[in-house]
Amino acid sequence: MYKRSIVILALTALAISCSTPAVKSPAHQPSLAELQRTGTKFKNVLRLPEFETTPAALKTTADKTIAEGNALLDAVGQLSASQVNFDNTLGALDRLGHQVGCTMNRIGLIKETSLGEPMRDAATEAIKKLQEWAVGLDYREDVYRAVKAYADTNPMLAGEDAKLLAETMRDYRRAGLALPKAERDEVERLRKELADVGTDFQSNIAKTQRPLKFTKAELEGVSDSLLGAKGVKTGDDEYTVHINVTWQYLAIMEHAKREDVRKRVLTEQHSLALKENVPLVQKLLLLREQIAKRLGYKNWADYQIEVKMAKNGITALEFEQKLRDGLQPKFEAELAEFRQLKTAETGDANAQIYLWDWRYYADQLKKQKYTVDAEHLRVYFPMQRVLDGMFAIYQRIFGLKFERVAAPYKWVGDLQLWAVSDAQSGEPLGFFYLDLFPREGKFNHFAVFPIIDGKRLADGNYQRPVCALVCNFPPPSADKPSLLTHQDVETLFHEFGHAMHGVLTRAKFARFAGSSVPGDFVEAPSQMLEAWVWDKGVLDSFAADYRDPSRKIPPEILGQLKASKYAIYGNHYRRQLSFGLMDLMLHTEITEANLNDALPLSNKTLSETFLPVPEGSALIAYLGHFVGYDAGYYGYAWADAIAADMATVFQNAPDGFLDVQAGRRLRDEIYAVGNSRDVNESIEKFLGRPRSIEPFLKKIGVQSPK
Repeated sequence: MYKRSIVILALTALAISCSTPAVKSPAHQPSLAELQRTGTKFKNVLRLPEFETTPAALKTTADKTIAEGNALLDAVGQLSASQVNFDNTLGALDRLGHQVGCTMNRIGLIKETSLGEPMRDAATEAIKKLQEWAVGLDYREDVYRAVKAYADTNPMLAGEDAKLLAETMRDYRRAGLALPKAERDEVERLRKELADVGTDFQSNIAKTQRPLKFTKAELEGVSDSLLGAKGVKTGDDEYTVHINVTWQYLAIMEHAKREDVRKRVLTEQHSLALKENVPLVQKLLLLREQIAKRLGYKNWADYQIEVKMAKNGITALEFEQKLRDGLQPKFEAELAEFRQLKTAETGDANAQIYLWDWRYYADQLKKQKYTVDAEHLRVYFPMQRVLDGMFAIYQRIFGLKFERVAAPYKWVGDLQLWAVSDAQSGEPLGFFYLDLFPREGKFNHFAVFPIIDGKRLADGNYQRPVCALVCNFPPPSADKPSLLTHQDVETLFHEFGHAMHGVLTRAKFARFAGSSVPGDFVEAPSQMLEAWVWDKGVLDSFAADYRDPSRKIPPEILGQLKASKYAIYGNHYRRQLSFGLMDLMLHTEITEANLNDALPLSNKTLSETFLPVPEGSALIAYLGHFVGYDAGYYGYAWADAIAADMATVFQNAPDGFLDVQAGRRLRDEIYAVGNSRDVNESIEKFLGRPRSIEPFLKKIGVQSPK
């Protein structure tokens, strides 16, 4: 998941071999000063964010950013038609977008990772203040006049420059600058309110906690990785599970033998943040619909998707519906297998599979039919070996070098900071932080947060990027290292792909740098990298029993693991499609007249596409993607289709997933260019041909939709 801070439309308008050795931290760690000196040889600027450490500092930063931004805008707005040029209009606004974007990225990270609730609350307020101001930037008529005056000269532009002008003018239109002033003012007011409500929605999710207490008997089947985790055993026969912590929730849903326990945990999880966020769901939908209608769009889906690959809501909806229908035979066959397992276990000949059952019986299917025990596979994936191995692989295929750097500031004690350089030239390319384990108040899923975006600066130097991987992997216990599931490893490879997408950018403008690509493509380069962890050669380069590193995953186990994955693809994708279809239905069907139907429609769509949700539940209230991926969740499946096609480049390469030439092409044609050209062109240049959906359909077991 790529987690870009919401800088609002205003700022976008302104805007190896198998035996590769594990990476070890060198005896000499380069200092920031050393990297900066090397960077100057390549006209690169390398700096780390200076994090605010008090609530007062956050407020000061917000105020200072607004004041400096207004001063820059005033200068642009005072330009006469005879004075305007590319640099003092579009260039100036992209510089502002970069400055404000980096500030909001940093504050957004503080909001999601700070150890102290006062800091998280202050960061939330600072973001709301900046977002409200940022929305207003679109409505600076003096600035718009200057930019339009330059556009009216019909400048002879090419490449990124031409793209920046075209998209800036498009975004002014999408902000309502063509509307009469009274209508424009109303759109501005609605967008500011929408930004505030969205921030509150996400904050409510982050604050939500739900500890549930169980006895050891109730947790039959649950592994020691949960029972022995820090803070879980809270009494002689009492175990406290925090279902808002993803890995703890999944440990119950996949392994708890007792159905009543699974049902309780799922039902509680589906009601997290219900009281706080159900009213905000309605408010968000109302505001989005009002904005879209005032701007001349049929609905919010059409508005949001216009700037993406799918272009409109109908295209996205039909894509999801065709996949849903195509998966129906496989989905039904899988459920029938689950029912057989439940019947055998319970003795109930009429056993049915409920929402709280599917993960458990999917795991049982893996164990019984495919002899795969995901918990037992953890011993092959100790966190540090996985990190070292992944680093070695990515360094090889992308031609990079990673070096541990002493972080001048840490927001948590076990934070890591790494520098990325080009292996051949030594050019420093940027930094990434690793924040790996869960804690109270922290963002509770997995995502890459950009902090400093890449950009060509006015003096010709290039600002190199900084990002953070914020994860929630199982922490180490008293007698064991952090042991990951194979799915955790897949997630790590995915998220690190986002980091590479950000750090390897060469885009001229901040607007186009790194992962600032259309929302229905942003996941594709990372989803493609998930394929690496299903390759025997790749896994053998790092996966080994932490108790005896000479023991690798047996090939027959990996074969069974692959077979078990495909055996539940129907459930996996129908669940994902249920979220995408729910999202699209809410943003095409709900209007001001039927707002009270939002929650019933949400639950109906989830239930009909996948499995019936518990009565009275409201998963939509806990779905963080509802803000940021609104009318865009379909993009996961859309991007996955592209990812499957892109993966064929490595599958057909001489060295497979470790092929250096294919890796370099991915770096140069996808990562480096970002959104500086049409992503369709980038995809075709990487593939060497037009893209195809066939590899994806084959992968998930669906006949080509007609």
